[in-house]
Amino acid sequence: MTESLGSRPDQQDDAAEQPSPRQPRNGPATVSQIVRSERPDLETAPRIVVTGGAGFLGSWLCDAALDKGYRVVCFDNFATGTNDNIDLLADRPGFEFFEGDVCAGLQVGGPVDIVFHLASPASPPQYLRLPVETLKVGSVGTLNALELARGKKARFLLASTSEVYGDPLEHPQRETYFGNVNPVGPRAVYDEAKRFAEALTVAYRTKYGVDTAIARIFNTFGPRMLGDDGRVVPTFLTQALTNSPLTVFGDGSQTRSICYVTDTIAGLLALAESEIHGPVNIGNPTELTVLQLAERIKEITGSRSSISFVGLPIDDPKVRCPDITLARTELGWEPQVSVDEGLKLAAEWLESTLDLD
Repeated sequence: MTESLGSRPDQQDDAAEQPSPRQPRNGPATVSQIVRSERPDLETAPRIVVTGGAGFLGSWLCDAALDKGYRVVCFDNFATGTNDNIDLLADRPGFEFFEGDVCAGLQVGGPVDIVFHLASPASPPQYLRLPVETLKVGSVGTLNALELARGKKARFLLASTSEVYGDPLEHPQRETYFGNVNPVGPRAVYDEAKRFAEALTVAYRTKYGVDTAIARIFNTFGPRMLGDDGRVVPTFLTQALTNSPLTVFGDGSQTRSICYVTDTIAGLLALAESEIHGPVNIGNPTELTVLQLAERIKEITGSRSSISFVGLPIDDPKVRCPDITLARTELGWEPQVSVDEGLKLAAEWLESTLDLD
């Protein structure tokens, strides 16, 4: 996608738009063209917008994009993102943060080359606590992000999820699989929000010619994922580091595939910089049972924790593993960080955030 890597001549400054450095959390956010910095290359560097940029994946994406020379405009309303993630980026040249709700509107002055739409609660405790907000950001939020891309003639990348496959009957899951999803179960607020977002993204490409891409992200873990996030890796790590029982759902025979965060981010950037529309699976094809994962985390952390078996949640997937043939052949992408190496890095970071005295 050569054209999208530079500012386009048909993207005009919105001179009438004024900067809004800190909007109310539920109000629309407006951004002026990025202020010149002491780095002259930033004036012509490609510019991206990241919704949900204060979240776990969003902050890593902002970080990696800055490393690659992009200017980054980050939006978040802190529904699930944190100030700590933004603090890591605040002083970096080419970075701007604006607090606002993408569902209330998304206006950006100046050129935009890529819109990354990551805004959404993503873990079960988050989307069960915010069910309507999750559905709204998957629908209205996606619509607003697509409208921004349409108006700026920018490439648009939707961060979708492996949850669109539901409790899959195909294994491993290919992008051509339609899924096995309960539309009225407790997980439906997230699953269906992402399925609708995918349909809306395709509709904008077919009706308006927006250059879109869909990434289906599988389980991702790493630093900046909070211990109370509710997903399996940070939960097990927190329990192991505090020598608390590791709570395994069911008998632990259900499988998961976990991908270290830097690999996931590299996949998202590779897709955004390609001409592929997708969907494209981004995940680690190394498959583990949940019980194997618990044992591995105990070994890596040297934990004295026991393992406690508890009831399975409703609609908990029995298997989860991506077929990444498309990502390998079309993007030249596959995970580089082994599961054990990633777990060690995540454990070290999480331990530094816990009060273990």
